[in-house]
Amino acid sequence: MKTVCLVGRPNTGKSSLFNRLIHERKAIIADTPGVTRDRLYGHVEYNNKVFSLIDTGGIDLENIDFNENIKMQAEIGIEEADTILFVVDGREDLTLNDQAINKMLMKTNKRVILVINKIDAPTLEDNMLNFYELGIEEMITISVENKRHINELLDLITNDMEDYTDLPKSHVCRFSIIGRPNVGKSSLVNAILGEDARQIVSDVAGTTRDSSDTEFVYEHEKYVVVDTAGMRKKGKIYENIEKYSLLRSLQAIENSDVCVVVISAEEGIIEHDKHIVEYALEAHKAIVLVVNKWDLVDNKDQAIKEWKKKIENEFQFIPYIDVVFLSALTKSRIHTLMPAIIKAYSAYTREIGTSILNDVVRDAVNLHEAPSYRNRRLKIFFVHQTDTCPPKFTFNVNDKALVHFSYYRYLENKIRESIDLEGTPIILQFKNRSDDDE
Repeated sequence: MKTVCLVGRPNTGKSSLFNRLIHERKAIIADTPGVTRDRLYGHVEYNNKVFSLIDTGGIDLENIDFNENIKMQAEIGIEEADTILFVVDGREDLTLNDQAINKMLMKTNKRVILVINKIDAPTLEDNMLNFYELGIEEMITISVENKRHINELLDLITNDMEDYTDLPKSHVCRFSIIGRPNVGKSSLVNAILGEDARQIVSDVAGTTRDSSDTEFVYEHEKYVVVDTAGMRKKGKIYENIEKYSLLRSLQAIENSDVCVVVISAEEGIIEHDKHIVEYALEAHKAIVLVVNKWDLVDNKDQAIKEWKKKIENEFQFIPYIDVVFLSALTKSRIHTLMPAIIKAYSAYTREIGTSILNDVVRDAVNLHEAPSYRNRRLKIFFVHQTDTCPPKFTFNVNDKALVHFSYYRYLENKIRESIDLEGTPIILQFKNRSDDDE
């Protein structure tokens, strides 16, 4: 999957464009320059093409003290990108800051598309002439606010990308080991592979600086395990190399089928463990939760009951995950991990028969109808699975605006009660029946 990075000085509309392309309000938008400080990540699908999108903070090279961290974040995004969208304000003249950013981009030898934003009408098209001296061959005028030329921009971005429906589907389960520094991720990889020297293992937090892939065979099937760098809190990431390691870890998540989230039985659950799980959730990946360093726990039978209760309370937003208790160091209970990963992967790739799915939903509706809203009630005509990895179910309804969040959760729970989808998120999409007639 190719990666596209948005770059430019503050307040040119990068974050608005990011939100427009990913169809979410993920980036914070304000008129104050410098609001977006850290990189944001999203996925864009367009005409059977798919790519990762990175939003970076506005680079103001005239204000080094305030923007050194932002500049570093942008440099990391640029390093990872295949294509760079250089966003400028088409209602303003070319600035020294624009020229300085352009020089920085030219040194990368990467594909750069100049995106001239805020061109709201054809009468403003001549503003493009102000930016010719940058020497960028690929240029396009757009208006994010008015949705002008957005599809033309997407055509330009994706013209060298393969149609993902034509790409060969991998049947090899790929899982990444993610978590905070020093929770035992590399030791766990070694235990899985049975090779003590495969990864560098150390008590010093942050030994693993990059992601590394290893193919292995388990019960006559091939798998790929990915060891990743420890994911620190953003406020504790100081070194450039650690920022780059975080980006590599996030990319490893994006490229995985299953994320094995490791927490430490010695330290317990902390807030950042939840944030790391959320990275996997945002990428729509299957999840297995591992409580490592189980050899340090006394009265293990009682401890498992207490830990399960803690996990149920702390991870209420993922009640469907499997939890494995083990010690990577002593390899105690290590045999329970691969079956949990395989089960999550099976659910992640599962295809459900249409008749089964409709029977389940029909029973759920008969048991509990959707609440009425302004004398109108949601009607579900038909449901079928439209994707896997994770499973996606599309409901044909009378009016998708009548789907309340609580009823969404009710339908999801009823599907899970009848169909074993442990370990994987599922997506429910609602589509008006009238849309099919247009």
